[in-house]
Amino acid sequence: MSAATMTPAPTILHRVPAGNPRGSWPADEFAAARRAEGVEAEVVMDLASDDFLVVVKAVQS
Repeated sequence: MSAATMTPAPTILHRVPAGNPRGSWPADEFAAARRAEGVEAEVVMDLASDDFLVVVKAVQS
């Protein structure tokens, strides 16, 4: 019997509504600031909530 491998869900650091007048820029700026701090943050689009999300991948221990 093989063990199922589960990928941990990413952690959401920040949300920006897609209808924001500046588009994804606030999310991009927030992610860039986190990367400058050494955090591997990236911006993704969540279609279900219509938000830009700044996320970091969960670290497996």
